Amino acid sequence: MKLLILFFLSLNVFASTLHLATSANPSRLNPLLATDSSSSEIAGFLFNGLVKFDKDSTTIVGDLAKEFYYENDTTLIFKLHQNVLWHDGEKLTAKDVLFTYKTLISPSVVSPYSAAFRFVKDVEIVDAYTIRVTYKKAYFKALETWMMGILPEHILKDEKNFMNSKFNTKPIGTGAYKLHRLEHSKDIILVAFDDYFEGRAKIDKISFHVIADPMTRFLMLKSSALDVGSIEPMQYERQLSDDFFKKFNIYEEISHSYTYLGFNLRREKFKNPKVRLALSLAIDRQEIVDILFFKHAKVCTGPFLPETIAFNKDVKAPKQNIKRAKQLLSEAGYDEKHPFSFEIVTSNSSATRPYTAQILQHQLKKAGVIVTLRVMEWQAFLNMIVFPHKFDSVLLGWGLSSTPDPYLFWHSDNDKTGGFNLVGYKNEKVDRMIEESQSIIDRKRLGKLWREMFKVIVKDNPYLFLYIPNSITTINRDIKNVEKSNSGIWHNYIEWEK
Repeated sequence: MKLLILFFLSLNVFASTLHLATSANPSRLNPLLATDSSSSEIAGFLFNGLVKFDKDSTTIVGDLAKEFYYENDTTLIFKLHQNVLWHDGEKLTAKDVLFTYKTLISPSVVSPYSAAFRFVKDVEIVDAYTIRVTYKKAYFKALETWMMGILPEHILKDEKNFMNSKFNTKPIGTGAYKLHRLEHSKDIILVAFDDYFEGRAKIDKISFHVIADPMTRFLMLKSSALDVGSIEPMQYERQLSDDFFKKFNIYEEISHSYTYLGFNLRREKFKNPKVRLALSLAIDRQEIVDILFFKHAKVCTGPFLPETIAFNKDVKAPKQNIKRAKQLLSEAGYDEKHPFSFEIVTSNSSATRPYTAQILQHQLKKAGVIVTLRVMEWQAFLNMIVFPHKFDSVLLGWGLSSTPDPYLFWHSDNDKTGGFNLVGYKNEKVDRMIEESQSIIDRKRLGKLWREMFKVIVKDNPYLFLYIPNSITTINRDIKNVEKSNSGIWHNYIEWEK
């Protein structure tokens, strides 16, 4: 009888489960090292930063910090909540913040996020729950930098090999959920942290199902095996029945991301600007949007997103001009006997990018360009192609905040291992503009400089900027308290009920 009771109790340990899908195994569930979308998404449930954006992504508010303020233009004070516990029951203190900073800037740690801390002069512990951060000079993203997840000093202080630490797959955070189980290519299970400082999440468990194939994810969503999922415009327009819309609510908005074709500018074939311009003129961006997205996307015209101060509305996407593209290729030494050829590599984690690659291949063929395609599994794509820079071109996307830091993507300093300047872009003028922009606090002046930078980068064609998709999210109607905002739906997930 005792065993029977225990069995039934075990069945009811998790009264509610939120079923989600991720397209790839997370590489490292460590906020300092989570550079792929799967890792960063899951780590977001496990860790907190000192601050975060409010639900509309317009104002920075406290997270682990209950209070924060500027002493002057170069000095920030953070006062921590005193009731925050790590998942193992230890208390969060100022030591953890200092440890996270020192770890991130350590030469033994390779992380693109370290660049955001390059202007920090010193981090000091004032008392057990107060931190003073001093900057070398005023920095426009000083506060946003501290959205980085904080690590536990008591667990990692003696770690000798941080990059390959067991912690990266068995993390201990302060987040609303803690890791229960991680099975590669199967499931990642998170459970609600009973002692979360903002109150226990109302859904007991989150189950991430690792499903690489987009069609399988879609079929699982249709069958209600998933509670939340993204759907493609083609699916939305042609492949869903009325019954689906009775079971799911739809939330659609322009995404905070864009897709691009990036050229490896370290390779001789892409160093000639005439070649890059020819490739840009050979494609029809609007045709890609029309074929793949119907009315659920817009053409991307440059490196910063609309509705931000960095967006330059005067820069338009070039119109397809096959004649001019052929002329430029001829001037660069290519013709029918010696055609320009290159490979596009992308991942199968996105339902649309392999099709985008096929459309690009077809469009470029009209200008005499021979394109070969390779579609890979996400982690193999990142680890074997993207980060080692072993590609002609990559079809990828960036998700950006409302105040992006162009230093990470466009400064020549970040053409390095682990850096986000994946294509090896180098322009001294852009470097100078980025360096000037870093200490500009006046948003009017900053916006003007960024818009000029936008124009210069587009003219160089390091990327072919392609499209900004709409984000179409479906949520099971059984999930209560979902609240749409400018930042999406996830801002109040601890209040969701099922």
